[in-house]
Amino acid sequence: MAERPTTDSWLQRIGAPARNAAIAMAVFLVVIWVLQIADSLMHYSLLRFGIQPRWPSRLGDIFSAPFLHVSYAHISDNTLPLAVLGFLVALRGIARFLAVTLVIIVIGGLGVWLTASSGTDTVGASGVIFGYLGFLVARGAIERRLLDIVVAVLVGALYWSILPLLLPGNPGISWQGHLFGLAGGVTSAWWFRSRRPELPPADQPAALPAAA
Repeated sequence: MAERPTTDSWLQRIGAPARNAAIAMAVFLVVIWVLQIADSLMHYSLLRFGIQPRWPSRLGDIFSAPFLHVSYAHISDNTLPLAVLGFLVALRGIARFLAVTLVIIVIGGLGVWLTASSGTDTVGASGVIFGYLGFLVARGAIERRLLDIVVAVLVGALYWSILPLLLPGNPGISWQGHLFGLAGGVTSAWWFRSRRPELPPADQPAALPAAA
C-alpha cells in the first residue's frame, strides 16, 4: 500500500528551504544596512569604493559597490525588491543563490566599469535586483516547470514598471548597472539550469543496467 505524505512532512520539505532563504536575505540586508549606517557616520567616505570606469587599479571595486548606497532613501528603495526577489532566488538553495549573486555582480560590475561615463562613481544594489529579476524570468522560460513559470509571471507582473530604468535618460541612475545586472541574471539562469538526462535515439533501445 502507498503511504500518503502527512501535512507535517510536506511543510517540512518547503519549510527548510524557505527558512534558509529568509536567513540568507536577512544576512544580506543586515550587511548593507550596517554598512550604510557606518558610512553615514563617516560622512559617506566608503563611497570611494564604488565603480570608477576603466581604472585598472579600481576594478576590484565591482565587488564592494553593490553593498554601498548614497543615502538612506537610496537603500530604502532597494531593500524591499532585493528582499523579495533574493528570497525567491535563494529558495532553490544557498549555494546556487551565492553563485547566481556572484555572476550578477561580476557581469554587472564589469559592464559598468567598461561602459559608464568617465568621472562617475557607481554604487548600489539595484544592479543585483535587476539580476535577480532577469534570473527568475529567464528561469521560467528555460526550465519550463510550472512553478518556475508561475514565479516568472508573478515577478514580471510586479516589477515590469521598473524596466524603463534599463534605458539612458534618468539623471543620477546607472542604466548600465541595471542593464548588465539583468544580463548577468539571464546568464545565470542559463549556466545553472537543470541538466536533464539525454534520451536515447528513437531507433536505439536504452541500455539495460548491468549487475556488478
